Amino acid sequence: MPAEDATDQELARRARAGDQSAFAALVERYQRAAFNFAYRLLGSYDDAAEAAQQGFVQLYTSLPTLDLSRPLRPWLFRTIRNRCIDLLRQRRAVSLTAEEHDEEGEPVALVEQLADPTPLPAELVERADLQQLLAAAIQRLPPKYRQVVALRYTTDLTFAEMAQVLGEPENTCKIHFHRAKALLRAALRDLI
Repeated sequence: MPAEDATDQELARRARAGDQSAFAALVERYQRAAFNFAYRLLGSYDDAAEAAQQGFVQLYTSLPTLDLSRPLRPWLFRTIRNRCIDLLRQRRAVSLTAEEHDEEGEPVALVEQLADPTPLPAELVERADLQQLLAAAIQRLPPKYRQVVALRYTTDLTFAEMAQVLGEPENTCKIHFHRAKALLRAALRDLI
């Protein structure tokens, strides 16, 4: 069975048996979502890359003892979340206005643009501004809300899977998500 058609558990079983391509397929399947999730929590490209990488390293080292009857995706994102928390604790003071810059020193939008085949230049400028405002508003959310927003928009996890990642009841995740959306609306209304 091709790796793209295999379930996470099947790939993990094959990786456990020594199939390196199966583990590589798992990494490829989740690397973008893992990085985006970590980036939303940490606001730092380097720290997010480190947290995501360490999550995959922990997955690899845990394969021999991992309970493959349970879903793998929530386990992976919980591991990455825990690494992000460790990195935040190491920092002690978290910058709420972290911003990435390109080689010319220009701010880079922190939220990916939606695909639009024919945007007008004015629309592009407006989108970049809105993305920066949204990214800044997300960074100002309390951590319990920021992590739920990051999980919801970067990983496609269900609320049940988010509950497993965060170790909280599913309804708590839903409440945090809806409160975060209300806070974001209010923040953006004030900024716009």
